[in-house]
Amino acid sequence: MSSDLIHALEQLEKEKGIDKDVIIEAIEAALISAYKRNFGTSQNVRVSVDRQTGEFKVYALKKVTSNPQNEFLEISVENAKKIDPALDENDMAEVEVTPKKFGRIAAQTAKQVVVQRLREAERGIIFDEFSNKEDEIVTGVVQRTEKKNVIIDLGKTEAILAPSEQIPGEEYNFNDRLKVYIIEVKKTTKGPQILVSRTHPGLIKRLFELEVPEIHEGIVEIKSISREPGSRTKIAVYSKDENVDPVGACVGQKGTRVQAIVDELRGEKIDIIKWSSDPKEYISSSLSPAKVIHVEINEEEKSAKVTVPDFQLSLAIGKEGQNARLAAKLTGWKIDIKSESQLRATIEQKLLNFDGSFQPLFVDDEQQDENNEDNLE
Repeated sequence: MSSDLIHALEQLEKEKGIDKDVIIEAIEAALISAYKRNFGTSQNVRVSVDRQTGEFKVYALKKVTSNPQNEFLEISVENAKKIDPALDENDMAEVEVTPKKFGRIAAQTAKQVVVQRLREAERGIIFDEFSNKEDEIVTGVVQRTEKKNVIIDLGKTEAILAPSEQIPGEEYNFNDRLKVYIIEVKKTTKGPQILVSRTHPGLIKRLFELEVPEIHEGIVEIKSISREPGSRTKIAVYSKDENVDPVGACVGQKGTRVQAIVDELRGEKIDIIKWSSDPKEYISSSLSPAKVIHVEINEEEKSAKVTVPDFQLSLAIGKEGQNARLAAKLTGWKIDIKSESQLRATIEQKLLNFDGSFQPLFVDDEQQDENNEDNLE
């Protein structure tokens, strides 16, 4: 132990980010373990390492008694006063028992304890760093696949992308760089376990914050996100500044901003709509790209009946109902979509049931002209 040791510990502190005192405490614990292994485990000893010189001393803690029976645990009053005249019977005396050298076993024991403490300290630093990054995105590199889990290298540690958090149909090849969303950081016996996702809606939010300065600065706010990973996402945005178009800010010049996010998500489609406090307007916008003719809402049931042109019905509903499903999730309203002809048929059926007769509610121009001639006769 010397000043070279202290210098080495200072270098280790800079490289690993581990406090020098933490390492010295680990060394002290290691030396206690090594000493007891060589010189008896029954002894109560303390090791002190000088923070300036690196020199160490071992002290045995012994009880002062007039009739010592165990030389390892007790010391006579006479001998105790040679160490410190102030010591008296029943006091605890510290007797220096520093050995001239440790054996090979003792050195190996010290090394193992120090390495273990260093590993624990590094794990603690990594845990603290990444636990503060929960709900954030990080960039990693695909390393390997283990039992369908994709292992992502984050630099200081690795993260796990579980099958349930992988985008359907997305391939993860060795050395691929991709952004992932940290959903949880756990402490385990093997160190921190970092769970990440590519399917979480939070990934969309963070990507827009990175690409759109207005969102990062708080001018444009993301109100809601609904997502079916790998297929389509709807995002509702609102501007606190009347002079800033929230949709235009997110799309970017010639679509560059949103295209960067689409590329990161490997082609996932993104619909950006303007949020509104008016439910009718909000629901109408949420069904984009379909055009809506009329919206009738029921505040109590929080449901809406939407009418669209006949040729837009399939677009409003979407493939396998996806567009309508995402719109309902985005707005929080139950949405029932009908075409103009379906609405017309429903109204006519209600009229028929009401008076027992049938009189078409809607007629074309030619039929209307014939009816007018009959009325003149």
